[in-house]
Amino acid sequence: MNRVIPGFGLSLGITLTYLSLIVLLPLGALVWQALDVGWERYLAILSGPRTANAFRITFATAALATAFNCVYGLALAWVLARYEFPGKRLLDALVDVPFALPTAVAGLALSALFVKNGWFGGPLAALGIDVAYTPLGIAIAMAFTSIPFVVRTVQPVLEDLPADVEEAAATLGASDRRIFATVIFPAIFPAFLTGASLSFARSLGEFGAIIFIAGNLPGKTEVVSLLTFIRIEEYDYPAAAAIAGTLLATAFVMLFLVNMIQLWQQRRIGSAD
Repeated sequence: MNRVIPGFGLSLGITLTYLSLIVLLPLGALVWQALDVGWERYLAILSGPRTANAFRITFATAALATAFNCVYGLALAWVLARYEFPGKRLLDALVDVPFALPTAVAGLALSALFVKNGWFGGPLAALGIDVAYTPLGIAIAMAFTSIPFVVRTVQPVLEDLPADVEEAAATLGASDRRIFATVIFPAIFPAFLTGASLSFARSLGEFGAIIFIAGNLPGKTEVVSLLTFIRIEEYDYPAAAAIAGTLLATAFVMLFLVNMIQLWQQRRIGSAD
């Protein structure tokens, strides 16, 4: 039997070996360490006031950052996919800056901008809005590092979306809002959902961009990633593994549910066709 891809067996073997060494082995070690804690101690660690507050702050700020990214990221992807204007290529390149920029550098820059004597922090403080060393600052740092996920998943789908469907809807008298709600958004929804879920997952685990702008006050601005680092510094490896394992399991379950939703939608669209 002729193979479609020459050397498929060797390529697959190298890929699986790389995946096992770089991804599966570290994750497996983390899960093993978390399971070794024991159920009673695991619950005691997670139910502690400091850990519970860290999870609450992390999930709340990640949700806020993702909500912002869903709106602004979709609008930015729309502009990049549908319009031509001077500086478009520069703006398109700037979208990927959070991927290339070290997160610690991003955290330092955001801290300098949003402290009370910073360029943005000063005017906001005059309005009674504090950003640095507050949950709002955490959400801004999360949004900065995770917005490319929404833009880069939605943009190519918008660019490949055939225009004849929109034109047909327009000739039937549909308004722009109705065309977007009934024609465009259902077509880009799987990509949009993927981008939003990846943005949320990235926000949950963000560390470098947060530690400088958060202030790291237990119960107020301490996030899970920082608490895990603190437990490691205290040589409390079981607690660190339990906290990190819970965060890993949460992200995995969320991404699994997103994939199931996408599969269900694809089957529903296929059956309708």
